[in-house]
Amino acid sequence: MTNEPVDVLIIGAGASGAAIAWSLLETRMRILCLEQGDHLPDDAFASRRADYELARYSDFSCDPNVRRQPQDYPINVEDSCIAPVNWNGVGGSTINFLGHWPRMKPSDFRARSLDGVAEDWPIDYATLEPFFQVNDRNTGVSGLGGNPAYPDYEPELPPIPMGRLGRRLAQGFNELGWHWWPSDVAILSRDHDGRQKCVNAGTCDLGCAAGAKGGTNFTYWPMLERAGVELRTRSRVREILVDPATGLATGVLYHGADGQLHRQQAEMVILACNGIGTPRLLLNSTSAEFPDGLANRSGQVGRNLMFHPLTGVSGVFDEPMHGHEGPMACSILSQEFYESDPSRGFLRGYGLHSGRSTTPMTFALGGYGIDKPIPWGAAHRRMMDEVYPNIASLTVVAEDLPEEQNRVTLDPDLTDGDGIPAPRVHYRLGENTRAMLKHGEARAAELLTAAGAARILSKGDGDGVWWRAGWHQLGTCRMGVDPQRSVVNEWGRSHDVKNLFIVDGSIFVTAGAVNPTSTIQALALYVGDRIKANIATLFD
Repeated sequence: MTNEPVDVLIIGAGASGAAIAWSLLETRMRILCLEQGDHLPDDAFASRRADYELARYSDFSCDPNVRRQPQDYPINVEDSCIAPVNWNGVGGSTINFLGHWPRMKPSDFRARSLDGVAEDWPIDYATLEPFFQVNDRNTGVSGLGGNPAYPDYEPELPPIPMGRLGRRLAQGFNELGWHWWPSDVAILSRDHDGRQKCVNAGTCDLGCAAGAKGGTNFTYWPMLERAGVELRTRSRVREILVDPATGLATGVLYHGADGQLHRQQAEMVILACNGIGTPRLLLNSTSAEFPDGLANRSGQVGRNLMFHPLTGVSGVFDEPMHGHEGPMACSILSQEFYESDPSRGFLRGYGLHSGRSTTPMTFALGGYGIDKPIPWGAAHRRMMDEVYPNIASLTVVAEDLPEEQNRVTLDPDLTDGDGIPAPRVHYRLGENTRAMLKHGEARAAELLTAAGAARILSKGDGDGVWWRAGWHQLGTCRMGVDPQRSVVNEWGRSHDVKNLFIVDGSIFVTAGAVNPTSTIQALALYVGDRIKANIATLFD
């Protein structure tokens, strides 16, 4: 079946797909977005259910290999120490992300120049700064201006209260003279733009029932739907088609909600499928012109996969920390160890993120992403009575360096429900990352002790990392000026296919040590701006 041609076809309705659709509205082009998942009403979120904690381990898990919904695709993780996690649906992973909203820092764009590792980005922080501002305004960001770790900017809304937990840890940072700052969050600290402020339920990962979290289902998509952008849900793209005579993309084949295979023609195709889904689709789009996958003449599609390896340390204090009250991941952030210092034994750096505690059942089942349940019997009671109420934790968020052998390929046997090959992830921790995590664990324990913790509990196991820490999937179709070393140019256009653009985290050159969604959306707005500025010669 063939659908009427469109001007712009966007694959993916998550953070980056929604942002670039909004950017392109002023062109008045006909925009169609294909999304393999559903558009969930907020009353269908697990956060509205009495058994919401169990949903973290079943139908609302962040792990598609656990969730196994019809819209999900399996991911082979046998060769990886970190499992990628995501959400497939309108809003993408902003449905179950935790709303932590730091920007990448200026140094993150110049790792080669500053530290001799990875590659420099072909753009810099100053280029993205106006797009950070626009995206913050569209999203609704709470925070405190004046953070000395960044060039000056001012969030529109006041910060989320740090709570007793945050204040206690801040005392420890002050005692040691280390940097800390209230976290920027894509969560409303007060009613704003027709949306309700945070109600402190602590169920951010299960769909924000209040609408306070800045998922694109609550921010960009209402604007896009009012503007007439067409959204087709339960539409899984199988491959991108290319005209052998022109070398241009002509559209896609996709499996529709009716179970049939459709051909959708388009003048321009934009990929917004995340750092796993985008290389998967390109590698599956083979032809005589692109036998190794579309836009892959460089051989770089799928390579240089970066996560943010995580470990954590907890302190048990002499009074209740009330850590389960408030947004899960957002209290204070320290970037004391973010920039390189070779005397530490590694290059680049990490952040110390102070989140809050999980809800009781999740803690009993091992915390979030750790899967090590606490003991049963008398030891269980002691943990829940003496540890859980009094705990405060720090997460070590490490910068991952790009390595070509860390990559996404197609699995020869595993497929999704439509028979499309599943992605296979090959990933190992680099020695630099191992040294970074070890240093971070020691510093986190030092901080918790300075803050008055009576006992230290390490969440890691030596150089281990949290298994379900693959929220941030970056680098697999990176941008650059050299077509032999990158997949897209400095404004997201494929080197090989001139009407194919990529806007998700796969175009990152380096990972930084912060949650990437703010930067992903700023990049998408920047690519949209460049498309508009170059519209007359776009495919030259």
